[in-house]
Amino acid sequence: MSDTGRPGPTGPGDQPSRPAWAQHAPSSPAEPPADGPSDRRRPRWLLPVAVGVAVLVVAGVVTGVLLSRDGERTPAATASTVLLPSPTPTVAPSPRAATTAFASALPASVLQYALATSEEDAEAVGAGALEAWTETYTDGGDGTLTVRAAQFETPEEAAAYAASLVGALPTAAPSPSATSQDGPALPATGEVQADGAAVGSYTIADAGDGTGVAVWQNGTAVLRLTAPVGDVADAYAAFPL
Repeated sequence: MSDTGRPGPTGPGDQPSRPAWAQHAPSSPAEPPADGPSDRRRPRWLLPVAVGVAVLVVAGVVTGVLLSRDGERTPAATASTVLLPSPTPTVAPSPRAATTAFASALPASVLQYALATSEEDAEAVGAGALEAWTETYTDGGDGTLTVRAAQFETPEEAAAYAASLVGALPTAAPSPSATSQDGPALPATGEVQADGAAVGSYTIADAGDGTGVAVWQNGTAVLRLTAPVGDVADAYAAFPL
């Protein structure tokens, strides 16, 4: 069984994180009770004090304007970044029949995609995998994500199988309409790390038909993920293996 920690690719993620690959807004202060004009309950001495404070505020603003005209710079506006929550499925995942440790480590959902089917991957088993599964995920509409996950006996066997999958990735230039505008430039490659150590490598490519393919090795596990090209980097980053 392989370690499951790994970083996502450069880019959005990120799951992007994932994308890679919510902030909670502060509560609003309570509104004063609407019992009528608020100055009816204020003490009489408050009015001249308020007038005096207003005069001081105006004087301060005028002084600030004059200083800025004499060459003093006003503080620059600070840009803020709002992080949106990761999408979640709108449909319930189907139960997975396999109960092995490796199969149980595969997720029931990835971003907005929920598990729809799971079956043994005979091709990967024929290539030497101890066990392998082909799983499809759905977003409840037309969007689908497919994962082929294989477990090998040694990292060396896993690396050789991963290399064969990478070698079979499309080499034709992707069409501009299929390339994600917000994701990383494809193809993208890098190391897969767990606990600070390299345990394999990943490659993400644009298939040129509106889909993207991610292949990676994590120790003795090899995974191949196919998704809409705009989601592939984030789906790779969000995948737990």
